[in-house]
Amino acid sequence: MGLFDEVLGAATGLGGRSGQSDNALADAVMQMIGGQGGIGGLLQTLQKAGLGDVAGSWVSNGANLPVSAEQLMGALGGDQIGQLARQLGVGNDQASGTLAEYLPKVIDMLTPDGNVPEGGGDLMSQGLAMLKGSLFR
Repeated sequence: MGLFDEVLGAATGLGGRSGQSDNALADAVMQMIGGQGGIGGLLQTLQKAGLGDVAGSWVSNGANLPVSAEQLMGALGGDQIGQLARQLGVGNDQASGTLAEYLPKVIDMLTPDGNVPEGGGDLMSQGLAMLKGSLFR
């Protein structure tokens, strides 16, 4: 199974809905990353929560280390996960579980050369648009 298939498989874990839920997931994750100050801000948040090595593996050219739903809940907080859950129309546990499966792949794809894009601005917008357009059809 290829990376795109895995990402789409994670997206369709939102209750068996398709198409519209895929776009909802893409939009929600993009908003979450943007709300954290882009990739760099999200990585700083995760590092402060003791997940620096895990999150760093998503940026590096090596294998992505896994993160658990509980770790993300602790790092991002119940409010952030609750907001994501409301956007997706699912419970907090399902939202954090889906995010735990999906977020490492998103960060990995947005940092293909192993570096966090500087400035975020246009590059971040282009990367997120690519994810939404290519991965969530």
